[in-house]
Amino acid sequence: MTEISAEANILCDADAIFGVITDLEGQDRWLTKSSSFRGTSAISENPVTLGSTYREPGPLGVRKGEVTEFDRPGSIAFHQPMTLRFGLGTIDVLMRYTLDQGTESTHVTRAVSFQIPRHLKPIEPIVKLAFSVESARTLFALKAYADTLK
Repeated sequence: MTEISAEANILCDADAIFGVITDLEGQDRWLTKSSSFRGTSAISENPVTLGSTYREPGPLGVRKGEVTEFDRPGSIAFHQPMTLRFGLGTIDVLMRYTLDQGTESTHVTRAVSFQIPRHLKPIEPIVKLAFSVESARTLFALKAYADTLK
């Protein structure tokens, strides 16, 4: 598996940040659409909890996600395999937020690990770059929004 992570200190309580992350229906308040992220739909329940499911269509395929870890307010994980267009296979994706409450801020880590099909290994550096850019964009959008919630 390939792993990437992004980290930020957010000037907000961990529980409030966790609430923002689990409110998938409210993502449009803080996360704009991008070439990689076009929104979340078919959310089984909101806010999400352990076992909740959702769907994220994108330009390369569809991620069908499920919350696989839920430890409020410390961590939450989403398993979201992406079925690629044109029958190219599935990229197995696991995304985890870890929140460590400090005295004045919360340290948030957004870690993404993924495994691509063997026949796509030559383009793995491009996939890794795309995941890195989107992961950092998402975390810093979360920070910008949650910093205002103090």
